[in-house]
Amino acid sequence: MSAPSLDLSQLSEEQQVALQQFTSVTDQELDSALPLLQRCQWNAQIAITRFFDGDSDVVDVPPPQDSRRSENLAASLDAAAFSRSRPTPNGLQQAPRVVPTPESQLTQPAPFVLQLLFFPFNLTYTIFARVFGAVGYLFPVIPRLLRRLFPLQSARPRSTDRRPLNPRDTASRFIREFEEEHNVEPNTLPFFDNGYAQAFDLAKRELKYLLVVLLSPEHDDTAPFVRDTLLSSDVKLFLQSHASDMILWAGSVQDSEAYQVANALNVTKFPFTGLVVHTPSVSSTSMSLIARLAGPLPPSEFLAKMQDAMQKRDQELEGARRQRSEHQASRSLREEQNSAYERSLAQDRERARQRKEAEAAREKAEREERERAEAKARKAQNLSQWRKWRVQSLPQEPASTASDAVRISIRMPSGDRVIRKFGAEAQLEELYAFVECYGNMQGDESESEKAVSEPPDYTHEYDFQLVSPMPREVYGLDQGGTMKSRVGRSANLIVEKLIDENDDDVDEEESSV
Repeated sequence: MSAPSLDLSQLSEEQQVALQQFTSVTDQELDSALPLLQRCQWNAQIAITRFFDGDSDVVDVPPPQDSRRSENLAASLDAAAFSRSRPTPNGLQQAPRVVPTPESQLTQPAPFVLQLLFFPFNLTYTIFARVFGAVGYLFPVIPRLLRRLFPLQSARPRSTDRRPLNPRDTASRFIREFEEEHNVEPNTLPFFDNGYAQAFDLAKRELKYLLVVLLSPEHDDTAPFVRDTLLSSDVKLFLQSHASDMILWAGSVQDSEAYQVANALNVTKFPFTGLVVHTPSVSSTSMSLIARLAGPLPPSEFLAKMQDAMQKRDQELEGARRQRSEHQASRSLREEQNSAYERSLAQDRERARQRKEAEAAREKAEREERERAEAKARKAQNLSQWRKWRVQSLPQEPASTASDAVRISIRMPSGDRVIRKFGAEAQLEELYAFVECYGNMQGDESESEKAVSEPPDYTHEYDFQLVSPMPREVYGLDQGGTMKSRVGRSANLIVEKLIDENDDDVDEEESSV
């Protein structure tokens, strides 16, 4: 499907509602729906009417009016003339889509001044109607003659006590009254339980026949037609056999909707039966009246005319159904392809996201590993520099003749035993520094003679502790003190490594052991 020229996200809420209403009724694609709605100034009702009338290129947008309908005589005549169905080039009568006008908009109370001005005329008309009614009661032939001369006008609903309803409720009321009046079981005839416009749209959308039956209770031929024709076994069997491809809509012209349908179809005689169907040979959106039967007919003639009209259109209608089915299959295939493409794009985006996340995690791990290695190398460098610097500040061992010297025997982690003397007043930290720097003291003397400065921003922490084995006593630096006060004149100490969970070297040594 080609993309519409107008971005749907730029439509207002009213325009989106109109677009949704138009596409749900007409089953059209966006690329054909948008131009028609734009020409009709986003009036969905006018666009739907133009679509079903085949006048998609004509724009007839009414100017803004008051919510109540007002007409003059010329406008009424023009509207009545326009409502007449126009003949098609093939001689078929075009069937328009009729939307009933609400009863609340058909009449409007006149101002009080006009009512007072026309009061004499209204009084004269009332008296004349009463007199004519009395004459018609005494001489029944006169009303019958007038009904035959003016069938549609005489069929116009005059009863003021008949409550106007919406199309669905009007259809339900007609079906109920029909079954009660003619004493038939429910669902004897498959009437469509909704308005004419809905039946018209359904027949147009699903390419079905629309059988329209208009009855006038005031005509003497109505009851025989219903009893002998509509309710005959042959006609009922015909309607039931075509329930899948035919919609039966019926109405009484006493109701406003059926009366407007009769006007639109140029009905001049009752009872009336019309067969409406989509005619692709006329136009791609045309609905035409292919058969019209007026007056009472025997069942055989009724069925013969219906079957003959349907037989002439079956092949064309079947071709239209096949073409629409192919179009629907093609559209479904495109939708499936688009859906598969969208799913493929979503999967590609998900895989790209996962790759990106994996790459980011890998880079983070490498960065952290590099930072740990750099920190380890920097720590090792600072430790080496600190040891070299600390060796230079260690005090000399007291002479063997010194009486206040403290003799310490130390067993190193390597297993070597080292004996060293310290001054009695030397701090315990001197002993720890000696153990830490013992390896450097055994190295090259030329390097020990070089002056080394203390590494900046480095605080050394000893990773071992000195312990007296028996009895066990830990000589920690946190308590401070001199050698003599903490250790005494002599002692045997062991160097114990402190376990650091974050130290990789310790983990490697433990794993090797």
